[in-house]
Amino acid sequence: MRQASIQRTTKETDVSVTLCLDGGEVNISTGIGFFDHMLTALAFYAGFGLELSALGDLHVDGHHTVEDVGIVLGQALREALGGKQGICRYGAALVPMDEALCRTVLDISNRPYLVFDAPMPQPVVGGYDSCLTVEFMRAFAINSGMTLHQKCEYGGNAHHITEALFKSLGLALREAVEIAGDGITSTKGAL
Repeated sequence: MRQASIQRTTKETDVSVTLCLDGGEVNISTGIGFFDHMLTALAFYAGFGLELSALGDLHVDGHHTVEDVGIVLGQALREALGGKQGICRYGAALVPMDEALCRTVLDISNRPYLVFDAPMPQPVVGGYDSCLTVEFMRAFAINSGMTLHQKCEYGGNAHHITEALFKSLGLALREAVEIAGDGITSTKGAL
């Protein structure tokens, strides 16, 4: 089983993640309902098993919790992938959500980078600051060692845009972590 468990405790948050790339139960609790919904969608469309709990300083706001979940989930993905033998490496998905259309393209390359072009028309979705989506994606990409490009082609509802971004990330990850051989998918011979 390709899996990893990571715990991270700071003065602001306490985050625990167990990630299985080959499936399993999904149980998420961050104290931010909409964020839980997005992480559940991500795990579902990626085909991952994910046990995730986060206790954060939500009396301040959701920033530290969302960012630290991105850090720990990224670290878990990196560890679960091990030496990355046999993975497809690249993934892409285009997801419509009502009026919104979002694209995710990624490369599990060990060269972390984020390009994020998804303006949010509303500042808050169900108690979740919509500006936190880019913070999660940045932390996740950097800590997993992934090049991640996300774009909202169009959309007028921040809930729909955010959901399409998380779902397309899940679908792209499912494609990228699929085992397609036994070697490293690189002309360099290393990732």
